[in-house]
Amino acid sequence: MARQYHQRQTRRAYRNDVSEFSAFAGLRGLTYWIRAGHGPADGGMKLGGKHFHHYNIGIALLTTVAAVGLRGTERQRTHPAAAVAFGAANAMIVDELALLLELEDVYWAADGRRSVDAALGLIATGATVVAGMPFWPHAHRALWSIS
Repeated sequence: MARQYHQRQTRRAYRNDVSEFSAFAGLRGLTYWIRAGHGPADGGMKLGGKHFHHYNIGIALLTTVAAVGLRGTERQRTHPAAAVAFGAANAMIVDELALLLELEDVYWAADGRRSVDAALGLIATGATVVAGMPFWPHAHRALWSIS
């Protein structure tokens, strides 16, 4: 029973990680494609005449996943779509990290490159922590059994 629980947790974590990395790569690719003159003529989404940054969609999606986590049924909370949506939402937010930290749109500036590095570092760190989660309970028991 406990083994099945850990396997389900691992599958959800894997889906989250793959979703986050894929969404991040897809967003970067899409924004480069739009900047190269493809897609919308005015360079992206506009709302009320202002550029609409995709981190807003990420925040809305993350809020939705949180609501499902708090108020949803067990089936809804553990559905694969919840893990995928969580990863995609995080990618949308992390992709515009420089804008959120500096309150300035530096997506295409040198500071934007540092934002990409920071985003990839955050994604990699999160994936490493999540991938190592099954290890920590065993390590805890092993360390406490020594004393």
